[in-house]
Amino acid sequence: MSKTAAQPQLARECGFANGAAERLIYTEGNNQVTEFMSDRTLSYTRPMRWGEKRYHSLDFHLKSQFGEKVYRIALNGGMTCPNRDGHIGTGGCIFCSAEGSGDFAGKPSLTIRQQLDAGKKQLLSKRPVTSYIAYFQAFTNTYAPVKYLESIFTEAIDDPDVRVLSIATRPDCLDDDVITLLGKLNQIKTVWVELGLQTIHPETAMFIRRGYNIEVFDHAVQRLRGAGIEVIVHIILYLPGETEDMMLQTIDYLNHSDIQGIKLQLLHILEGTDLAGIYRQNPFYVPDMGTYICMLGRCISHLRPDIVIHRLTGDGPKDLLVAPLWTSAKRTVLNRFHQYLKENDIWQGKEYHG
Repeated sequence: MSKTAAQPQLARECGFANGAAERLIYTEGNNQVTEFMSDRTLSYTRPMRWGEKRYHSLDFHLKSQFGEKVYRIALNGGMTCPNRDGHIGTGGCIFCSAEGSGDFAGKPSLTIRQQLDAGKKQLLSKRPVTSYIAYFQAFTNTYAPVKYLESIFTEAIDDPDVRVLSIATRPDCLDDDVITLLGKLNQIKTVWVELGLQTIHPETAMFIRRGYNIEVFDHAVQRLRGAGIEVIVHIILYLPGETEDMMLQTIDYLNHSDIQGIKLQLLHILEGTDLAGIYRQNPFYVPDMGTYICMLGRCISHLRPDIVIHRLTGDGPKDLLVAPLWTSAKRTVLNRFHQYLKENDIWQGKEYHG
């Protein structure tokens, strides 16, 4: 079967074709209005666009805020993780690489200024760039004394080209003094805190050794928002044992949380992780590109429209990637996803009902 012929089948499986519900499409002003009638339910949907995208992209958000494209530089603050050093656990999350999921971050032997300069040099070799996100990515970036955190974060935002300070961390590593610091820095430049939730389901969280419960996450979000800090949440699709309904339940939970951004990513199986050992001994389901794109479309359509999408897929180091190998073609995945949204008339929030 050709790729073109397979598209309608994907659409039917995802519930976006006309098989389950009749629809009437008409125009009201400049907006196309679609009435869906399924059983006795009638709902109105209006196609939404963010620039040329059918979802609230980070690129659109940053251009709206700063008037130009802003590029991320991944940094390494030289920290570890309580899930590795014995405070909570010793093995870390089962999918986390030896670099603490900061495989593309700077070298911890360099100062933050040196890492920023190296990142700028690399970006400028490809295109003209004037604005950056200082992204503390590797390991848990609030797991250190607050004075040290203040020194490295201040070093980052002192760079006049840095527009945003983004900090990846765990919700159980946000003491009051840390949140006070982040609130103070947020008065100088925009601060984002990125939390690795991955899933709302306790059985999956236990399997991946996340090391905290959902109440800890909720409390962290509440405290961060109380300090005026934007929260971005990471979730992983197709964790072992999770159904598509379970993934959508995670999306729905976040729709009712006070978050401002989300990173969606397929589970990567990387060499040297406990996950790779499990996969080799007892292979679990890994989706192909078409299935992932289909599920991503469902997630986007259910996602609250104001939530900014920071990531739709990922690309782990090619020399470490065990599966799925197709994710290394990141541009191809994104192009096919955009095509899929257009062909099936999907946009962010289409299936969101508050």
